Amino acid sequence: MTHHDDEENGMTRRHALECMIWAGTGVLWTVSGGIPKSLSLLDRAEAAEVAQQGFTFLQISDSHVGFDKPANPHAIDTLKEAIGKVAALPAKPSFMIHTGDITHLSKAEQFDNATEIIGSTGLDVHYVPGEHDVIDENLGKAYLERYGKGTKGAGWYSFDQNGVHFVGLVNVMNLKAGGLGNLGAEQLAWLTDDLKDLSNSTPIVVFAHVPLWTIYPEWGWGTDDSAQVLSMLKRFGSVTVLNGHIHQIMQKVEGNMVFHTARSTAFPQPAPGTAPAPGPMLVPAEKLRSYLGITNVSFAVGQNDLALIDTTLADK
Repeated sequence: MTHHDDEENGMTRRHALECMIWAGTGVLWTVSGGIPKSLSLLDRAEAAEVAQQGFTFLQISDSHVGFDKPANPHAIDTLKEAIGKVAALPAKPSFMIHTGDITHLSKAEQFDNATEIIGSTGLDVHYVPGEHDVIDENLGKAYLERYGKGTKGAGWYSFDQNGVHFVGLVNVMNLKAGGLGNLGAEQLAWLTDDLKDLSNSTPIVVFAHVPLWTIYPEWGWGTDDSAQVLSMLKRFGSVTVLNGHIHQIMQKVEGNMVFHTARSTAFPQPAPGTAPAPGPMLVPAEKLRSYLGITNVSFAVGQNDLALIDTTLADK
């Protein structure tokens, strides 16, 4: 392949991946060699093959346990359905990531229900909070008591798996309605220190609740100081950024960074600018499950792009 062909293919890839994707959900991520690839929940043969090459993990987001409004009066049941899909996977993932809004109102019984349902998979789960998880009287104490062991500050942390460095960030503290997420100086200083000794070839996966790229600032769909994080990540050859919050699939590529937002298991939200404000979007009951689901991610050797195959709760 000539340099010109390589450059042209790269431009085509970027154009395709920078398109905003609204449909679908359910992407199983596997990791092998630090290169991201995704698998359909329904492709059992491919999932088993990739499981032999590397490791898989799941992303789940915005379960909103306790939500009972008309957009989905039974959010706890659709969470159970999503977890049922996880349990039915042909190859057991190594762990699960939850990118926030575990609960709707930060109540103890909501956290208890979420932990019981999500924990039924038997997988280790790595959490970061959403704004709905830190609205208790002590501003996040209930979340930290359950999921904050070994974390710093409001719950940020990192860990390593099979040569991949995972970073969980918190950008929802003191979040105002419609306001952008914020990481803050203390967390940014910690991240600088966390990344400093890693080689440029270390694959990085960053996950937080509010998107770390600006999707729609008018609705607060972005993080005010994310540019500082992205600047730190530019030197790494493979960076994947996973977020929730907006309850719909959107993705793009910027250089070496792949950005992906997950659907909710509770209720959909409107596409940016298509409604007066963000919030639960009412759809016909028979179509609800086509808007909900989980994200399955695959990192596989020899793949240079992030191919997303989305699967909803409506898929059999």
